[in-house]
Amino acid sequence: MRGRFAPSPSGRMHLGNVYSALLSYLSAKKNGGEWILRIEDLDRQRCKKEYSAQVLDDLLWLGLKWDNFSHENAGFTPGLSPEFFQSNRDSFYTKAFNSLCEQGLVYDCFCSRADLLSASAPHSNGGSPVYSGKCRNLSANERAFLLKSRLPAKRLMVEDKSIFFVDGHFGSQESRLFRDVGDFIIRRADGNFAYQLAVVVDDALMAVTEIVRGRDLLSSVGAQLYLYEKLSLIPKDSFPQFYHLPLLLSSDGRRLSKRDRDTDMGLLRADFSAEELIGKILFLSGCIDKEEKISLEEAVIEFSWDKVKKEDIFAA
Repeated sequence: MRGRFAPSPSGRMHLGNVYSALLSYLSAKKNGGEWILRIEDLDRQRCKKEYSAQVLDDLLWLGLKWDNFSHENAGFTPGLSPEFFQSNRDSFYTKAFNSLCEQGLVYDCFCSRADLLSASAPHSNGGSPVYSGKCRNLSANERAFLLKSRLPAKRLMVEDKSIFFVDGHFGSQESRLFRDVGDFIIRRADGNFAYQLAVVVDDALMAVTEIVRGRDLLSSVGAQLYLYEKLSLIPKDSFPQFYHLPLLLSSDGRRLSKRDRDTDMGLLRADFSAEELIGKILFLSGCIDKEEKISLEEAVIEFSWDKVKKEDIFAA
């Protein structure tokens, strides 16, 4: 049993990030498993080393020590070795990408963001328009003409089929790939690999068996299970178990965001002790009946998926 926490270091963690980290840790430890940390810094422009260092420091302040903790530094972030930073793992993503290309599943997409937003899409994937497939069947001449003006992103063709799975918290789910997901980007026009490809490759190669994260990512499971199938990185009966959490919301109903600096860890550490913050999160999630100090060891005992709320939670 191996769980993981995989934050993106694009700013200081906020209460929603820490909530996900804590519950993923508690779920792994409740089952006697490991809990590893991976830094998802694919976006080189937004993700910075100082933010990665803050993530590690904030987790350790809370008492959440990852099982892949490294005592070696060698010029890198203390506490985590380089192979657990996605920015150092392009060779693995390239191998997976080439496998998909060899299967004839990848095509060039020249659509801009404005093109995607203006296209009419009856369904959406996590709030984003489902791709229309506009570039799927471009002729060689059309592709050659478009290449003169812009570099393409790379999209993965999906099949017109349903993928069924059981979320550990929200139960039975169906993802109709063509309708709900659409052909999705696996490599951006700037050459960076996309989240969907990287997260599947990493979770497979790092032997992750349980994934706990916010319900905003529930809609991405279909795409990720499809990638697991096409890449054959692990047997189908070994796919990870997903658990999705209700979101933490601000008082006006917004999802907590790094951009808005809602309850970031700098403010939380000034206002709470680690045990007070653990108690607050357990109370908000429904695992304990009142907000009070609680140790991490006690939190493992109190935690149960049966207690965790299903509706989104107002954090303030």
